[in-house]
Amino acid sequence: MNFRLRGQRRPVLAAAAAAVCVAILGGLASDIGPWYRALNKPSWNPPDWLFGPAWTLIYALTALAGVYSWVAARDAAERRAVGWLFAINGTLNVLWSLLFFSMRRPDWALYEVALLWLSILSLILYCRRLDRRTTWLLVPYLLWVSFAATLNAVVVQLNSPCCG
Repeated sequence: MNFRLRGQRRPVLAAAAAAVCVAILGGLASDIGPWYRALNKPSWNPPDWLFGPAWTLIYALTALAGVYSWVAARDAAERRAVGWLFAINGTLNVLWSLLFFSMRRPDWALYEVALLWLSILSLILYCRRLDRRTTWLLVPYLLWVSFAATLNAVVVQLNSPCCG
């Protein structure tokens, strides 16, 4: 499907607002304080400053994928499915931060990140039927969460019994 986003103010604003809400809630739950700094982490752990720009880009790409999918949906049922898939994903995104940082349970977050990963895969598979561009917009998110899951697993291993 080939279309432009001109005249699509409502889905663009809704997607941007949703992305900002997920980013703010996840950020508020991500206390990079003494507990986190004291955790043993692998040598390949990215510097703390990298996470903000990486997540900002991912949220922007994800919001754009949401807009493309919403606009390409053929009917209300497809739009509802898109909305629910993105809502579930946003909830799981924030939940991971709550488990890892706020509750200080990287071991629980490791189980939850599998659900987050599956929700991203579900978004890719569903939304690509509506607009193939969404696949390429969501792949960086899937790759980043794959990396984060690996990092999460190593943090659990290095800090067992869990976690610090």
